[in-house]
Amino acid sequence: MLEAGCEPDEVACGTMLCTYARWGRHKAMLSFYSAVQERGIIVSVAVFNFMLSSLQKKSLHGKVIEMWRQMVDTGVTPNNFTYTVVISSLVKEGLVEEAYKTFDEMKNFGFVPEEVTYSLLINLSSKNGNRDEALKFYEDMRSRGIVPSNYTCASLLTLHYKNGDYSKALSLFSEMESNKIPADEVIYGLLIRIYGKLGLYEDAQKTFAEIEQLGLLSDEKTYVTMAQVHLNSGNFEKALSIMELMRSRNVWFSRFSYIVLLRCYVLKEDLESAEVTFQALSKTGLPDAGSCKDMLNLYMRLGLTEKAKDFIIQIRGDQVEFDDELCKTVMKVYCKEGMLRDVEQFLEEMGTNGSFKDNKFIQTCFMAKHRESNRSEEADETIEALDQPNAMAFGLMLSLYLADGSTRNTEEILKLLIKTAGGLSVASQLISKFIREGDISKAETLYDQLIKLGCRPEDAAIASIISLYGKQRKLKQAQKIFAAVAGSPATGKPIYNSMIDAYAKCGKPEEAYYLYKEVTEKGHDLGAVTISKVVNSLTNYGKYQEAESIIHKSFRDGLELDTVAYNTFIKAMLEAGKLHFSASIYERMLSLEVAPSIQTYNTMISVYGRGRKLDKAVETFNMARSMGVPLDEKAYTNLISYYGKAGKSHEASILFSKMQEEGIRPGKVSYNIMINVYANEGLYCEAYELFQAMQRDGCSPDSLTYLALVRAYTGSLKYSEAEEAIISMQKEGIFPSSAHFILLLSAFAKAGLIGEAERIYRELFMAGVSPDLACYRTMLRTYMDYGHVERGIAFFEKISESVEPDRFLMSAAVHFYKSVGEELKAERVLDSMDSLEIPFLTNLEVGSKTKTPRNISE
Repeated sequence: MLEAGCEPDEVACGTMLCTYARWGRHKAMLSFYSAVQERGIIVSVAVFNFMLSSLQKKSLHGKVIEMWRQMVDTGVTPNNFTYTVVISSLVKEGLVEEAYKTFDEMKNFGFVPEEVTYSLLINLSSKNGNRDEALKFYEDMRSRGIVPSNYTCASLLTLHYKNGDYSKALSLFSEMESNKIPADEVIYGLLIRIYGKLGLYEDAQKTFAEIEQLGLLSDEKTYVTMAQVHLNSGNFEKALSIMELMRSRNVWFSRFSYIVLLRCYVLKEDLESAEVTFQALSKTGLPDAGSCKDMLNLYMRLGLTEKAKDFIIQIRGDQVEFDDELCKTVMKVYCKEGMLRDVEQFLEEMGTNGSFKDNKFIQTCFMAKHRESNRSEEADETIEALDQPNAMAFGLMLSLYLADGSTRNTEEILKLLIKTAGGLSVASQLISKFIREGDISKAETLYDQLIKLGCRPEDAAIASIISLYGKQRKLKQAQKIFAAVAGSPATGKPIYNSMIDAYAKCGKPEEAYYLYKEVTEKGHDLGAVTISKVVNSLTNYGKYQEAESIIHKSFRDGLELDTVAYNTFIKAMLEAGKLHFSASIYERMLSLEVAPSIQTYNTMISVYGRGRKLDKAVETFNMARSMGVPLDEKAYTNLISYYGKAGKSHEASILFSKMQEEGIRPGKVSYNIMINVYANEGLYCEAYELFQAMQRDGCSPDSLTYLALVRAYTGSLKYSEAEEAIISMQKEGIFPSSAHFILLLSAFAKAGLIGEAERIYRELFMAGVSPDLACYRTMLRTYMDYGHVERGIAFFEKISESVEPDRFLMSAAVHFYKSVGEELKAERVLDSMDSLEIPFLTNLEVGSKTKTPRNISE
């Protein structure tokens, strides 16, 4: 048109330009526009908008900006649409300040920006870390009543997440819900991350489930985010299940996904899967330092030292980029195995690595190595350059030389260490660390060398050594260490506590008690834990008076005691038989609002049960239940036992059933106690039924089970069943004791079945059981009660040389001898009793029960 010599007007030019724009012929459009400009023709804002929009659709943002500037130069007034397009292109081209300036200009001319414009600028500010600017744009948008899109919300949520403003992020999400702004998978993923950071793991899981229910779950990042939340909560099993779910749905695994999956397998200690995953990770590029560290730690945890060494060779050969943590992990392996040469090579390699130039760990190792190599000048220069040497480095280097048996090198490093600020503290911490990790010889060597250098380790280290000797029952060594520091005013609570604990562990409760008294009289508060240990030790050795004195003193001094201390006190006084005092301790505990534990309630059931206060025992049991304390088998069994002793077998049976209803599976002790309850009541049918139930439940009867069953049968005069129970237990490979036979023997004796009693006595020997004193007394009393004098005398004379002197046996023998006129023999037994200061039983009577015994075996 221009070439034909016709002079076009503004409308015709605008139409042509729009036609070129519509056809996407941007080169022709721009060329024609240049010609239009040369003729001084100014097209309308609508034409400019059409051209700008067309250029932007093809992502020609530079051309958009160029035309915008030409438009401004020609004096064409832009409208709302113009600003919207131009600001978008300015943002896309990274012209931040010009975009902000144009936006302000747009508002100054009275135009209201669209949501998309606000969204672009909010996203731009967020990416640039300009939180205040982003929030200003958002507040301006909301003040104009514009509802944000989910893209805008996602930008702000990301901003809040990066800045740790989790409460603001959650508030924004609530605002989205109120305005019915639909959340997409990206927003839900951010929400899961935020919940994870706040420790709201259940909320994170619910959100993940919601994404799945809405059909939005598709992005790898969402799966991995949820897996990371599970890992951070310590639940690697759930994290692994998420990653396996992702794999089962054929969701693509990125490099980061493999890193997270590897972490799951490492925590699970699934070596085979971890190695396969590491290989898959390696195919995406060189593995990251964190994953290498995880693999190394896994090998070491599983005791696969050779694999760890080979792995280090592999990653060093592959030139994996080491970070500080991987560097430390490699050094741990080398130093633990005493690999001196490898340490030297590794330190040289790291020393030439620019990224470790200012690394304190490497510098400290380097310093220690130079000192050992007699390059003390270089070492001293390194010391001066280091404000605080790395404690781990010293520990590893000391471990290296201790493993290598190099005493001189260890001393050199120690000398170097104690010259530094806080060096003695570092050495002391290493002693404690070695003890915790089981490197006892290293701890002892280090301790001895510090003493040799005239340094006293910190209290925690000394206490660790004393505690170690206490556990090993090496009391003399513990006392030696303690004696060296006991007189010092600097000696603190940890040392006294460890020495008291050592005495307790070595079976010296009185020494523990005297040291406790000595220290507390000086005004030291040794704490609830040590008080508990002393009282428990005294109680275990029957020193109840001393235990009681400590309890009274702790109450007088108003010491703050914990639940364990109160439990120890109550149990101690229970064992001392001071039931009233036990109860008062419990009342004090409640009054001071110290929370009872299940152990407290169990012990108090015993206190009340033993004191024949069954109603109080039941009340305590019910109180524990009402307080929401999870009752265990011991609590149920304890109360069942006292029901049984009170003759309340029905109540005991109901409670036993209740225990099972609560999902508590009875163990052997519980079954034995319940069978005993039935046995004491003569309920042999119930006892046998429970015996069978016990076996069906997979719980094997023991000697005590059969003893209770025999008692149930003999109490109901079921002699053959009782005898069959004894035979049955022998078939099961359970060795009967004298107690089993005595029950049956006594039952026959009480019924006057002397011959049967004698038969059982003989079977006792045939079973390889040695009769005890109770058995001898039962047999002799049987002969006494039923007037079998000759048998009684023969029995006494047969056992008299093998049994300890006993009042009943010797008194019965005197009565037997006198009844047949054997006065001389009677006198001899009486003289023996006098010399042993054994009182004579005068009230025994030969044949007191019957003169006509039944079923006598001749």
